[in-house]
Amino acid sequence: MGSGELSGRDVLAGSVRGQGRRVALGAALGSVHQLGEALVPVLIGVVVDQAVAGQDAGRLVLWLAVLAVLYVCLSWSFRLGARAGERGAEEAAHELRLAVVRRVLDPRGGAGSDRLSGELANVATEDAKRVGAVNMALMSGVSAVAGITVSAVALLLTSVPLGLIVLLGTPVLLWLGHLLSKPLERRSEAEQDRAAGAAGVAADLVAGLRVLKGLGAQRAAVERYRRTSQVSLAATLRAARAESWQTGLVLALTGGFIALIAWVGGRLALDGSLTLGQLVSAVGLALFLLGPLETFAWVNAELAQGRASAARIAEVLSAGPAVTGGEEPVPDAVRGELRLRGVRLGGLHGLDLEVPAGRLTGIAVTDPACAEALLSCLGREADPESGSVELDGVPLTRLDPARLRAAVLVAAHDAALFEGSLADNVVPADAHDDLLTARAMAAAGADEVVRSLPRGAATGVGEGGRSLSGGQRQRVLLARALRAGPPVLVVHDPTTAVDAVTEARIAEGLREFRQGRTTVVVTNSPALLAVTDRVVLLDGGRVGAEGTHAELARTHETYRTAVLA
Repeated sequence: MGSGELSGRDVLAGSVRGQGRRVALGAALGSVHQLGEALVPVLIGVVVDQAVAGQDAGRLVLWLAVLAVLYVCLSWSFRLGARAGERGAEEAAHELRLAVVRRVLDPRGGAGSDRLSGELANVATEDAKRVGAVNMALMSGVSAVAGITVSAVALLLTSVPLGLIVLLGTPVLLWLGHLLSKPLERRSEAEQDRAAGAAGVAADLVAGLRVLKGLGAQRAAVERYRRTSQVSLAATLRAARAESWQTGLVLALTGGFIALIAWVGGRLALDGSLTLGQLVSAVGLALFLLGPLETFAWVNAELAQGRASAARIAEVLSAGPAVTGGEEPVPDAVRGELRLRGVRLGGLHGLDLEVPAGRLTGIAVTDPACAEALLSCLGREADPESGSVELDGVPLTRLDPARLRAAVLVAAHDAALFEGSLADNVVPADAHDDLLTARAMAAAGADEVVRSLPRGAATGVGEGGRSLSGGQRQRVLLARALRAGPPVLVVHDPTTAVDAVTEARIAEGLREFRQGRTTVVVTNSPALLAVTDRVVLLDGGRVGAEGTHAELARTHETYRTAVLA
């Protein structure tokens, strides 16, 4: 599955098609099991008529042996069928999880722009699991149909009225069960929406826990999550009430249906139309029907929840890309010249900007929105509303986004560290150049971080790098960007959480490490701007001034206010 126009029905159909063979195998084995279950009361009736009523010990032993063989077949058919069904459900859920993750990680973006990370995780886990479970439900439903069919045939052979009751009454029960599942489907979808929202808020709060503590905002954060959680709880309770009503009503209808079969069977026995053994078989078959009919109630509930979850997955998979086009490969030899022509996006209003190849360029801003919009354009997270961005004279819209980001690396100040060791976060998996890694660590000041940790670079940083301070995280992130060694590197505020001495060291290290390669530093830090070859001031979404840091600090009042105030 991929992006495009998808509906919940498409997601369900694709999940079932993908596991068609396993569902068919599970349904076949389940049908064999149901056939055996239906034969049990029939054989018991035969035992009553031929062995018990006739007091024939030999026949009793024979039929008991037949029952024993039947139960062995029941055991194996159930085990094999359940294993096929569970595997189909789990593999379908796994494929859906992969599809959601692939869509979220698509270089063209768009799937996660308006959703919290926790909400996307909920879609990829709980919703995928519910859709996968539809395969097991379908297998069980087919088996239940087989059980009811066998029971109806057996009852027809025993008594035509009893068989007709089953054949005519079962479709009515199924139709009523489908109607009763509709409220559950609506409330299940609302429940998953609220649960995903609560998960997203929780993940958001945990990720910003350090900042919240620093601001003393823990109480407000807890209250925010409590409100979200209460809304989720209310939706879950409504869904649970809908499910309990649906299950209860279906069971009541089923009980009445079975009671009708038993009552008609009893009247026929009193009239002499049925023998004692046939009556036992009829009552046993009626009780057996309780299982398949309860299965149908469960299947309806699973399908209702599966449809709701499939609709949520379809929303993610069919989300439009944030950027379109772009199939050309990036040239092997990238000079690294960047040019923006009349770019309008966010805080940028017709920006014209040239970044020469092989130089260290600083960009200061009077409005943080300009920095965010510029980074989005250069990283191709979003395309300009008008104007163009070019790399070596080629518009970025013509280049493949994934390959472009390997050539133009935008290192945002809020990028995440991954759980694992510090070295795992800095060194690419296929890298072997220890000297290059050491140089990158030293240039970013991350070598001091390594020396302060108990196990050096092998020390785990925790989820999101929470075991590190803000300044340590910044230095590790900068080391990672430097170690990647892209032709064009764009860094945003890489030193806001470090002291002045460390910042000055990092500024010199950055200049030396990136010598001869295009580097853009988007920052208002005087220490970083001082080591650049050229500084551009963005004011009002346009270029307000250009020159060296020393020149602008001496002659331009707006620059002094933005950088030195």
